[in-house]
Amino acid sequence: MNPTLTRLLGAAAAVAAGTTVLLGTGAGTAGAAEDAHCDRAERPVWSQGPSRNVTGHGCSVPSRGGRWYTVEFDTLVQPHHRTDYVDSAVDRTDTLHDTTLRCMGYTTGGGTVNWFGCLPH
Repeated sequence: MNPTLTRLLGAAAAVAAGTTVLLGTGAGTAGAAEDAHCDRAERPVWSQGPSRNVTGHGCSVPSRGGRWYTVEFDTLVQPHHRTDYVDSAVDRTDTLHDTTLRCMGYTTGGGTVNWFGCLPH
């Protein structure tokens, strides 16, 4: 087989395997989700659907890192924006209770936890 073709196939296989682990479908505990909890949070909803980012307040986060986090929210407020701009007017606001989302990671600062890569509910 052509060496260039062999390298390309090997690279494609490596990317596919890496994607499987990143998406949390790998074998064993490599893809296991860590549990977290937030008292309340906000998640804007745009014309194309809910944001992948959630700002949480009163959160407890796992002590060790994981690939995915299962986050339980007591109250999740979702303002529905008229346009895709941050300062756009809000048509309505939905409030969800006892909602669980899966998120890829988080950052903390200023008393909030910013969850990112959250899958649609």
